[in-house]
Amino acid sequence: MDFKNARELLDLCSENHCPISTIMRERECDQGETTSEEADGRMRRVLEIMRSSATEPVEKPGKSMGGLIGGEARKLAVRREHGQAVCGTVMSRAITHAMAVLEVNSSMGLIVAAPTAGSSGIVPGLLLALQEEYGLTDDRLIDALYNAGAVGYLAMRNATVAGAVGGCQAEVGIASAMAASAAVELMEGTPEQCLYAASTVLMNMLGLVCDPVGGLVEYPCQNRNASGVANALIAAEISLSGIRQLIPFDEMLATMYSVGKKLPSELRETALGGCASTPSACQLCHLSS
Repeated sequence: MDFKNARELLDLCSENHCPISTIMRERECDQGETTSEEADGRMRRVLEIMRSSATEPVEKPGKSMGGLIGGEARKLAVRREHGQAVCGTVMSRAITHAMAVLEVNSSMGLIVAAPTAGSSGIVPGLLLALQEEYGLTDDRLIDALYNAGAVGYLAMRNATVAGAVGGCQAEVGIASAMAASAAVELMEGTPEQCLYAASTVLMNMLGLVCDPVGGLVEYPCQNRNASGVANALIAAEISLSGIRQLIPFDEMLATMYSVGKKLPSELRETALGGCASTPSACQLCHLSS
């Protein structure tokens, strides 16, 4: 059981009358020569780490290694707890979790790269927010993680998830596409709707540069994880509403890859351009060195 692109994935879903998660689970078992129970056990551990990294900083905020971030997730949570979240509870929970994971990552804590450390807050951020809002089971979230894994696999096979290669559109963009697709399946959308959502995310985040201040995966990375969650939620809502995406995921993935390779080196994780080269950012680097 394998697939080289999204078209083949959708064909397998159609032939077997099943969601994307089922195909990806079977692929993992075939490729890893393991059982479904063992694969699910590993995915359950993934979910456990995601939940821990997405929640602990709310209770115990701390400063990052570079000193650029720390405590943001707690501030968001307090605002929601006081009924002041202007973006609604699902979005507020999602961005809180996403930003929390980046706090853990930047303080050398344990996270799940999904697909990278710099974009690790987006998938757990959205899925955990939906679970909390709708009372979904962990088993449902595990299915959603297989779905997200399928999108990430396609990106790694046919494009890139590295900011140094394709800019932040390849890190946060792919993570957001993974989250959007997973969210659609979690909310009982079809495989086609899942990939519509993933394609929409890449379209909306096309050209996003990678410009970490001081070369650290802290800022603006944390804010980008929050915006990635928002993009994923928007794309999922559009798709679940029955709105078709006119450009297939395979084509948007190829376009993202092409655009990424055309970005100048200064905008691909070198910290020589974008936000990293602003006077304020340079001053921050000077103060922390």
